[in-house]
Order: sequence, then structure tokens, then C-alpha cells
Amino acid sequence: MKKVLIISDLIEASPRIPGISKYLFEFGWQAIILTGRLAEGINSKVKVVKTPYSNIVLSFKKKFGLNEKKELQEQIGIPLFLRKKKKSIIDKLINLVKEIIAYPDELKNWKPIAVKFANEVLEKEKIDAIISSSSPVTVHMIAKELKKKYKIPWIADLRDLWTQNHYYQYSRVRKFFEQKLELETLKDADALVTVSPIWTSRLKELHKRDTVYSVTNGFDPEKMNTSSVNLTEKFTITYTGRVYAEKQSPSKLFLALKDLITTGKINRNEIEVRFYGPKKEWLEKEIEDYELSPIVKQCGLIPRSVSFQKQRESQILLLLNWEDYREKGCYPLKTFEYLAARRPILSIGGSGDDVVKKLLSETKSGVYGKEIKNIKSYLAKFYSEYKQKGKVSYEGDVEKINKYSYREKAKEFTNILNQIT
Repeated sequence: MKKVLIISDLIEASPRIPGISKYLFEFGWQAIILTGRLAEGINSKVKVVKTPYSNIVLSFKKKFGLNEKKELQEQIGIPLFLRKKKKSIIDKLINLVKEIIAYPDELKNWKPIAVKFANEVLEKEKIDAIISSSSPVTVHMIAKELKKKYKIPWIADLRDLWTQNHYYQYSRVRKFFEQKLELETLKDADALVTVSPIWTSRLKELHKRDTVYSVTNGFDPEKMNTSSVNLTEKFTITYTGRVYAEKQSPSKLFLALKDLITTGKINRNEIEVRFYGPKKEWLEKEIEDYELSPIVKQCGLIPRSVSFQKQRESQILLLLNWEDYREKGCYPLKTFEYLAARRPILSIGGSGDDVVKKLLSETKSGVYGKEIKNIKSYLAKFYSEYKQKGKVSYEGDVEKINKYSYREKAKEFTNILNQIT
């Protein structure tokens, strides 16, 4: 059995790294994960090396007596709905401070700690390969140092692009220097991996290499909905997870619903829209602005297991794409959770020609509505079926959906591991 050392912040990497590492064992590789923070879903066959954790921004908050779990802007009195609309001077100043002190990221002080613990692992274990999975990008700098010392094959896994990210938040000056750092850091990796074919092409172009592979995120096949679940009595649309201000927007859904209800095409007493995740002031304001408060509810945070249950019982699952029209290569992570739930997906937002639309078409697991008229048409069709049958039917292609399980993703990773070792 070969062994691979995976360097990752498990909280940030969840559920990709726990999911993939769980099934590597089936293909002849045992995973040893080096992390500063633990997460749910680690299989008993996966060894975890927990190190002390160091985050420079959290240390800053702690020093000044601030709540580590809340954003700085929120704690100094800037309402979230205002921050969604326009960046304030305070926002810009905070970002400038982070640009300087958190270079290349907030975990830069974790590097010496992680290297020390990794050295101990490598002295005791015969490690055949290393995988570093970002963000944070500090993990790649750790892996680079280990590869240089031990001459072990290394895969750099970028769940988000580094400086090519459309939501890169820092100045052009920092991006100039950071892109040089990216090129210098990753040039020694034996292979680069990212999560979509479009991003793979971007990495190939930037790094001038062909050893770049696409391994999408996925879902745990053990979490696949295979049982008969009682669906909600109401025509229920469910969203689970965070909604990111400025990056995602449910406004087109709200406009479509308001029009369908006003024109009598949907009975307001028969519909319910549920958002499960952190409550947002700006989202609540939008709900009120569209006069949908009796119908659309922010239900707050729930355990992951309960989230799966809410997905499976829902008539429709709502997926919000990234609103940057240039970003056609991003799968929202919950896309794959929704595939496992086996309920019809309504995806809105974004360019209208992205990887999510292609995935839904390939797997027959849902529909994509770019314009309000398309969203209204899909909602009316779903609601009509609900009225006739008491439920919305699911027509997903299970065989094609299973290609996105973490078992299959682990197999894809082992193919790359076997090539470089």
C-alpha cells in the first residue's frame, strides 16, 4: 500500500479532501492528512496529523478583544446590507491591512509549524507522494519545501485558482508580485490539479505546462439518496449553505415568484422558499423589498445531516451561480450535494454558458434559467406538475451522476499519483 501525505486546512477543504481521501484506500493509496484544523467526515482508514494552528487575522482579532468568528466590518458597526451595496472606506482600509500582513494568506505563520510536523511524519513513514490542497496557498509553499528536501513527487491541488481568481481582492501591485510567487512556487510540482476544465485551461496557459488535470468536486456515494423520502406538502424550494453578497443573488428568483403570485399562476399559500445557512441582513432586506416575507424564510444554520434531509424532502433545490459573467468555470460546492439528494435543481445567475449548465444537462438533474422569463417558465412548469401529481418528478441520470462521486474522484487522483510515482 502506497502512502500519500495530504497537506490541507481541513475546515477550508471540507468536504473535498475528506471525501477523496476516504476512497483512496480502495485504489492502493493510504492518505495521511496534515492539518491545523479538523473537520467532519474523516474515515477511520485515514490517518490525521493535527498540528497547532496559526491564523494571523484571528490572532489580530484576539489581540484586540474581537470575536474571532465575526467579520471585522460587522464588529465595528458597518451593516452587512450596506457592505453588499458599496465598499466603504473602512472596508478598503481593512482590505489594505490584510493585503500587507496576510501575504500570501492568513496562514503564513502556520508554515514553520506544518513543516516541523511534516518532517516528523516523513522521518517515520515511507511517503510515496505529497498532495497540497489550497486554499490557503501556504500549503503549496509547505509542500514545495518538503519536495526540495525529500525529492518526493508532488501534486498541487487548487480548489480555487490562485491569482487567476476573478474575485481576487487585492491591488494590482500585490497581484503582480503574488503571480510571480505562484509561478515560482508551483513550478516544482509534478502535476497541477483544479476543479473544472475551464480552470485547467487557465492554469496551463499561465504556467506553460501540460501536466494540469481537472478533477471536479463531488459527493460521498454513501450519502446518495436511495430511499423513498416523504416530500413536503407545499411546493417547497430549498437552498442550503451560505449566500455570498455580491457574488450570488436570488433577486431574479424573487422577481419571478412575485410576478407568478401576483398574476395568480402560483397560489401564495402553497409555496415556501427556505434558506438554510447563516442569516444575512441584506438578504432579509431583499425579501422584504419584494414583499415575500410570508413565503421566503431564512431558517438559520442547521447540522449537515439535517441539511441533507431538507434537500431530499424538497420539491425543488435552488442553486445560485456566481454572478461574474467572466467566471464560467466555477461549480458552487453544493452542486454536488444536490446531485446526491436526487431532487430537481433550479440554477439561476451567472453567464448562462458555464460548467453548471453543462453538468445539469449532462446528468438531467435540473434546469438553468438565465433570464427572469426562463425562471418563470420553469417555476410554472414545476408548479403545474406539483398541482397535478402532488410532487415534482425527478428525472436525473443516476449512472452519469455517479461519475461525480468521491469514489470516482479518488480514482482520478490515483491515476495522476500513479503517473508521477
